[in-house]
Amino acid sequence: MVDTDRIVGGAKDALGKAQGAVGDALGSNRDSVEGRVREAQGQAQNAYGQAKDTARDVADRAGDYASDAYDRAGDYAQDAYERGGHYLREGRAAVGARVEENPMIALLIAGAVGFGLALLVQSRR
Repeated sequence: MVDTDRIVGGAKDALGKAQGAVGDALGSNRDSVEGRVREAQGQAQNAYGQAKDTARDVADRAGDYASDAYDRAGDYAQDAYERGGHYLREGRAAVGARVEENPMIALLIAGAVGFGLALLVQSRR
């Protein structure tokens, strides 16, 4: 979308050039100077409109990039969550199978872990 300052600035620039050329051709110093001033105003207004267009484009792109990054982060988080749940289920199944195969060893390991935790808690007091 073209900014209206660019359109108006372009028109002032063209009219200023025409007025300056007519002033030069007729020998009118006043028209020549006014034309050059109008031309400069038009160029400045056109440049201002271009700057506004550029700023608008940059803001739009930044918003798009932020939205894409947010979407990608959500996708990555969802993938990690699903993988974590999968690993948890696999680990639970593996431990359950080992406990069923050797319940006595599992009981000894659980007791050793409990004893170790009790020592850690007791040593901090």
